[in-house]
Amino acid sequence: MVERRWIPTFVGMTDLNLSESYLAYVYILASGRNGTLYIGVTSDLVRRVYQHKAKLVEGFTSRYNIDNLVWFEQSDSIESAIAREKQLKEWKRAWKIELIEKANPYWNTCMPASCKQ
Repeated sequence: MVERRWIPTFVGMTDLNLSESYLAYVYILASGRNGTLYIGVTSDLVRRVYQHKAKLVEGFTSRYNIDNLVWFEQSDSIESAIAREKQLKEWKRAWKIELIEKANPYWNTCMPASCKQ
């Protein structure tokens, strides 16, 4: 059964279907097209992106104004999401850019329904 949750709209994000089988997300934020990248993992993608956009997260992302969700991937467990995050962090920058541009060629703010996975 799919749990449906409505989140107030911010930066173009609206409804997000959350299935019990998808418990975690790996995501990439960017400061802009071909800008500084940040890779993270979360169990609540909308909340986490909001925290970055509102600068509630001190550190790298707020310091370098990295708050544009450009790519994400759902995972069936937090362990597999963390493993994927570690894998992506080891990738060359060019590979990360290729991954982003396959799903989001113009680096638009990614909405769950608009990004290919």
